[in-house]
Amino acid sequence: MNRKTLTALTLVVFLLLILTACVPGPNSAEKTPDEHGHVAGFISGLWHGFISPVTFIVSLFSKNIRIYEVHNNGGWYNFGFVLGAGLFLQGGILGSRKARKK
Repeated sequence: MNRKTLTALTLVVFLLLILTACVPGPNSAEKTPDEHGHVAGFISGLWHGFISPVTFIVSLFSKNIRIYEVHNNGGWYNFGFVLGAGLFLQGGILGSRKARKK
């Protein structure tokens, strides 16, 4: 390995270590019902993800509004949330690509 490759590899490993330190811990309220006996599922996650940009702005001014429902069923809620957020943001990185001109 040359010096440039080794430096790049070291930088990538260092950045991955820093990013893994930012990973949140477990959700102790997962799969437990809220005060109304409701556990959010895939459809709720989809909706919460879709409205997340608006919810974020509202949450800056209100102590009672959160972006993410902690009383959820786990993986399906998370999948719906990410899918909903991606739909709102037109797919993000994997969104629509401009058609190539022939």
